[in-house]
Amino acid sequence: MKTGIIQQRNSADTADNKARLKAKIQRLAAQGAQLVVLQELHNSLYFCQEEDVNQFDLAEPIPGPSTQYFGTVALECGVVLVTSLFERRAPGLYHNTAVVFEKDGSIAGCYRKMHIPDDPGYYEKFYFTPGDLGFRPIQTSVGRLGVLVCWDQWYPEAARLMALQGADLLIYPTAIGYSPLDDAAEQQRQRMAWQLVQRGHAVANGLPVVTVNRVGEETCPPSQPSTVNSQLSTPNSQLFWGTSFVAGPQGELLYEAPEAQETEAVVDIDLQRSEQVRRWWPFLRDRRIDAYQDITKRFID
Repeated sequence: MKTGIIQQRNSADTADNKARLKAKIQRLAAQGAQLVVLQELHNSLYFCQEEDVNQFDLAEPIPGPSTQYFGTVALECGVVLVTSLFERRAPGLYHNTAVVFEKDGSIAGCYRKMHIPDDPGYYEKFYFTPGDLGFRPIQTSVGRLGVLVCWDQWYPEAARLMALQGADLLIYPTAIGYSPLDDAAEQQRQRMAWQLVQRGHAVANGLPVVTVNRVGEETCPPSQPSTVNSQLSTPNSQLFWGTSFVAGPQGELLYEAPEAQETEAVVDIDLQRSEQVRRWWPFLRDRRIDAYQDITKRFID
């Protein structure tokens, strides 16, 4: 399956962000892409750097204006499209939601982000209610897509549950970057750990993994000035580390994007290889499902 990925720098101009994504989707479709994956919260700047109630104005219903826009793009380009939207479910109730479009522009399914971080620069618990749709693959014309979102990518349980329900590949729209409080060596350890854990999900489940991250420096809204990020060129900024990648079912890198540049690429993923890899390494056969009862506990004292 020819899979397109778009690693993009975003600005405060939502219309421009969407227009550039549309042009890139069109180019990838012209190169033969059947599936295109976008980064997390791709319409806007990453607004979770601060807690600001005005940022809820960015949210919209599903279906809504963005699903209409990207559904039309999917139809015109004839691709299955994985998007990432700020969902307004009801007043005071919002989700970080991935929406998958079929080639005919219809919504094939949604996934609401389950694991919600709350860290300096990533104040997502202020904005997002944890997902309630479960870990369920979305059936499309190109396969069963195990769509998860960003912080979900650190959790082997999420990847496993998608695999156990027949996902053909794991997909992670992402927004992650460097903490300016860490030195360069620690920043690189974090970036490599982020990639390594997801390649581990590929190995443990015998499935390809597609991860699409943001790139570039983004400035926080000016409503709550901060001096924490003073090492960057502006005082309220986040530096996203790019490095979008595609891994095969043995964790092998099929493609890796640069850290600091926008990029778009079509990567050919052999979905049939998973069958053979699982025959060599039958992890699902040998799981001790009779001995895992404690996995649902927070901690075992």
